[in-house]
Amino acid sequence: MQIWMNLVLAVQLITAVVMIGLVLVQHGKGADMGASFGSGASGSLFGATGSANFLSRSTAACAAIFFVSTLALAYFGNLGGASRSIGGSVFDRPVAASAPAAASAPAIGQIPTAPAASAATAASAPTVAASGVATPKP
Repeated sequence: MQIWMNLVLAVQLITAVVMIGLVLVQHGKGADMGASFGSGASGSLFGATGSANFLSRSTAACAAIFFVSTLALAYFGNLGGASRSIGGSVFDRPVAASAPAAASAPAIGQIPTAPAASAATAASAPTVAASGVATPKP
């Protein structure tokens, strides 16, 4: 199932890029008037109107493939969701209990403090002298 979804996604991305390229290559409505006065469009590869027909048909074909792949992705996405949830809606499902907060967050502007250490950890921790040098406890 995942292979089909990846394949359809790749087809959709390729058709989207091709369709963008085809739309950018096409001439606007104003270019047809310039072609009738001999601006050089009549000597193109497809002729004066051949490129417009070819490009518009290619764009329509890419758009059709894009829409079909979008519908397929929606179908595959919904198909996977039906097996995951038994309920109808997200709002119908019970809310999962969140873990209780270990410590409350400090208020804005306060410096957070370190968690309280156990007695065994505090006894073995070195002390810091006034000079800033750590000395181990005896």
